[in-house]
Amino acid sequence: MYNPCIVYLIIPCYNEEAVLPETAKQLANKIEILRADKTISEKSKIFFVDDGSKDTTWEIIKKYHVENPDLFGGIKLSKNCGHQNALLCGLISIGNKADATITIDADLQDDINVIDKMIKSYYSGNEIVYGIRSDREKDSFFKKTTAQGFYRFMGFLGAELVYNHADFRLMGKNALNALSEYQEVNLFLRGIVPMLGYKTDTVYYSRKERFAGTTKYPLRKMLKFAFEGITSFSIKPIRIITLMGISFFLISMSMVIYFFVQHFSGATIPGWASIIVSIWGMSGLIIFTIGIVGEYIGKIYLETKRRPRFHIETIL
Repeated sequence: MYNPCIVYLIIPCYNEEAVLPETAKQLANKIEILRADKTISEKSKIFFVDDGSKDTTWEIIKKYHVENPDLFGGIKLSKNCGHQNALLCGLISIGNKADATITIDADLQDDINVIDKMIKSYYSGNEIVYGIRSDREKDSFFKKTTAQGFYRFMGFLGAELVYNHADFRLMGKNALNALSEYQEVNLFLRGIVPMLGYKTDTVYYSRKERFAGTTKYPLRKMLKFAFEGITSFSIKPIRIITLMGISFFLISMSMVIYFFVQHFSGATIPGWASIIVSIWGMSGLIIFTIGIVGEYIGKIYLETKRRPRFHIETIL
């Protein structure tokens, strides 16, 4: 028989006042059940990380902490640092006090009932347990298509991602200690965690509709997040551009020979359309190439500064 482990739930929050009461209620009920049947230790807790919310999210977190400090804790960041940094803050700041941590979003779309399976898998010796969506039936056609395209594209670029996995996962103390050694500013946890190694397992669930509030990942943020992942884990885009440049050069050499032959055969037709199209096409390619290379240089610039990824204002 195993000794019940200490489990911390880490929930990043940004303007979640509409959903937070229900989230706290459901998670508290889940923790109490797991405590009661000795699946987890009485010292297990729920920690909300307020990522610089502009509404009453932090006031709600403080209220729950005051009412039940043995169950609820909170971390307030000094400003909005982004979802990934808020997650990392919770994991690094207080996660090392637990045997295992489980990260889950505040919107209640992830099925909290599979937490039982995650903990059972942890007791079986798995250091990392991924929560994976079993389907995308509730997604729009656009979101489903773009999400699947993103995973395939990341796989093509060589990044090791877990298909249909977001940030709903359990991590043991060993995995968490390994994660703390990664110091990059351009953070993409979905790519870093699979790099840690350790014994892993997966649990599947059906994702629900958001209980309340609005999504914190509109199209603009989704594109930014995807681009962050691509440029943080692969240099293939630069290599592809290099191959494109070589290909265009070879094509241009072939065209030179072709037009040279056409000139002496008297079949050339004077015109400016092909010249204009070529100029615009090549100019666009050059600008695009410079932009991609510049993105990587910008990331190097940010990494060399070694600026803190977050600042903690208050810990409850």
